[in-house]
Amino acid sequence: MSRRPGTRMRKVNEAIREIVAEEVANLGDPRIGFVTITGADTAPDLRTAVVYYSVLGSEEERAATAEALEAAHARLQAAVARQTRLKYTPRLRFEVDPAIERGLRISQILRDLDAGVDDAPG
Repeated sequence: MSRRPGTRMRKVNEAIREIVAEEVANLGDPRIGFVTITGADTAPDLRTAVVYYSVLGSEEERAATAEALEAAHARLQAAVARQTRLKYTPRLRFEVDPAIERGLRISQILRDLDAGVDDAPG
């Protein structure tokens, strides 16, 4: 069972999300597609942080964005170190936000159900 982060950790997570989002927007890497940094989840010991993102586009564009984020890892981590006052700078790891895909799947299921109701006799 996961615990909800306390106020301090929520602030740390939001600060990391904002810093990474700003830096990604300024990277200028042509491999980066239409990406949104959706959140961050920092470990309580501040040693690691998972940065969640979503990308609109084809599978190739998603893969290229993942490569570009990994290539910019050092720059993004340095920006977090510069702009935060933490005992440790968390080591960043990038993951596609599963909530976005889940939401899209739920929306599609609801549309399919709605279309089925419209087609039903009666």
